[in-house]
Amino acid sequence: MSSPSTAPPAPNNLKRIVAASLIGTTIEWYDFFLYGAAAALVFNKLFFPDSDPLVGTLLSFLTYAVGFAARPLGALVFGHYGDRLGRKKLLVLSLLLMGGATCAIGLLPTHATIGSVAPVLLTVLRLVQGFALGGEWGGAVLLVSEHGDARRRGFWASWPQTGAPAGQLLATGVLSFLTAVLSDAAFGSWGWRIPFLLSGVLVIVGLWIRLSVDESPVFKEALAQAESRKADAGELAERMPLVAVLRHHWRDVLVAMGARMAENISYYVITAFILVYATTSAGVSKQTALNAVLIASALHFVTIPAWGALSDRIGRRPVYLIGAIGVGLWMFPFFALIDTGGFGALLLAVTVGLVMHGAMYAPQAAFFSEMFATRMRYSGASIGAQFSSVAAGAPAPLIATALLADYDSSTPIALYVIAASLLTVVAVVAAKETRHRDLNEIAPGGRAQGPAGTPAGAPATTQDAHTG
Repeated sequence: MSSPSTAPPAPNNLKRIVAASLIGTTIEWYDFFLYGAAAALVFNKLFFPDSDPLVGTLLSFLTYAVGFAARPLGALVFGHYGDRLGRKKLLVLSLLLMGGATCAIGLLPTHATIGSVAPVLLTVLRLVQGFALGGEWGGAVLLVSEHGDARRRGFWASWPQTGAPAGQLLATGVLSFLTAVLSDAAFGSWGWRIPFLLSGVLVIVGLWIRLSVDESPVFKEALAQAESRKADAGELAERMPLVAVLRHHWRDVLVAMGARMAENISYYVITAFILVYATTSAGVSKQTALNAVLIASALHFVTIPAWGALSDRIGRRPVYLIGAIGVGLWMFPFFALIDTGGFGALLLAVTVGLVMHGAMYAPQAAFFSEMFATRMRYSGASIGAQFSSVAAGAPAPLIATALLADYDSSTPIALYVIAASLLTVVAVVAAKETRHRDLNEIAPGGRAQGPAGTPAGAPATTQDAHTG
């Protein structure tokens, strides 16, 4: 009898699961990226008005980075309860937290109204955003991975990943529209609040869809099996998924963290820091820079499922390596094109960068899901993904801005991204290929568990032994 992970699910049910994950992640990333764009464009003036413009931007990006600091805590809390209670409940909670914090930012008084309390409150709300997003990613990709057809897991699991460019597209599109129809004075006074308040409407839609889907069948089967056995030492470890992850999957966590370095750093340099670099160093208007990111994000959205499908054919590792190597090689041409000041060159720079990023981001969902055993998968995937964000995505715009201020050149920034690419290449080369793994048959430590009923740690099947 086929296990739930290998038996193809009903197409309509799977599409509903994918839609629920995609729409939810789109909303959450919209909220998160909206803050990043606002930090680059207006928050330096609204919340840090006494600073030099570039210093104000640095302080603004510092509050942006604070959100990343909360993501590991979100990964730990949501991962723990997601592995014990299920994926669906935690995804609903993460959406409520993110939407509430974003709406509150839209209502927040600025420095001109309440003084230094304003940036403090902004930082607190950013922490709530980061905490929520830290728990969102793992649950969303697992819900699809554990429902989906194993033969096309890379393709289906890549759809929640498109929530990132979709959220970027939505956030940038709303900001681009407002900056086009409003004067700078109007946008700085009240117009910037509109996209944050819009999040409340989006959250209602996302909740309605997420509440309509079923819990992961792989998780429900694992939970039923655990409850049918007496609590031995192994079961006690499963009650603390973090302990089990560090005991059985520490190597996989390190691989995931290394794999995310180039993906995370390059993305925030390409989409967030570019709004600073293009407008201050290349003389490009704010509207032009936003439009370039807007169009490139649309192409990014389209290419992610294609990369995911390719990972089903040739493996997760080869596709990931294409992206890691590609984004490193592209950095010097990236900045050279922006320096021309032309819209076409700017668009080409961002588009190629995001397409290369997509080759890493698309297989990541299936790749990380396939590394961990079911009862610790939410914790393992979330910890590996989110702890790396503290060292990667969190300081990326801040480091890039500081390098630009110190050297007045893009060369150190390009070298920074290239170094991250090399680290990711090492991590992915050290990883094992996972595309043939059955999510129901992964023992603690990432080993193939073998045929149904075989004890964990038994010799791998021929197929899994071959694929690692």
